[in-house]
Amino acid sequence: MPALNMRTYTMHETTRDPARLRRAEAFVTSGLAAGAFRPVVDRVFGLEDIAEAHRYMESGTQIGKIVVEVGH
Repeated sequence: MPALNMRTYTMHETTRDPARLRRAEAFVTSGLAAGAFRPVVDRVFGLEDIAEAHRYMESGTQIGKIVVEVGH
């Protein structure tokens, strides 16, 4: 069984290095264009239900993003 390696990154490791930031931007841009990055939406709330949305977020039971629609 192969060894498990994990590396964490801080935002500043990328944003403070112009070359690394350009590579990160290109990676994200190409992933979005290719459809590889698609958010998982758990639940959608209207702005009028913002308090309920916040309670739902605090519950920690969501799987994916909580979206609040502002205007239609």
